[in-house]
Amino acid sequence: MNIVLWIIQILLAVMFAFHGWVMLTTTTTVSQPALAYILAIPVPFRRFIGVAEILAGIGLILPWLTNILPLLTPLAAAGLVIVMAGAVIFHITRKEYPNIVFNLVLLALAAFVVYGRGLMPPLS
Repeated sequence: MNIVLWIIQILLAVMFAFHGWVMLTTTTTVSQPALAYILAIPVPFRRFIGVAEILAGIGLILPWLTNILPLLTPLAAAGLVIVMAGAVIFHITRKEYPNIVFNLVLLALAAFVVYGRGLMPPLS
């Protein structure tokens, strides 16, 4: 179970760090049509989301890896559950159905990390 959680944590961390970077660096044009929704988000809120996603990506890995405040890992995953719930609502209003499905998958994976690292009793 520990290996599965690590794989999911690493995948989520890479995905959210990359998406956070895209949110921070996108200014006036988007090279891929699937990312056109980024320009619909107000710039200050887009920056906030980008920074939050990058920090959550770091929080998914570093605290558990270093065993320094490991409680931050399930908290980072819980924060991503909230972000993904908001993303699902945002994409529903824009009728972007592939993004809704992708966000629901990410939400489920983040919720699994919350359960596996925070709520599940440790394996002894």
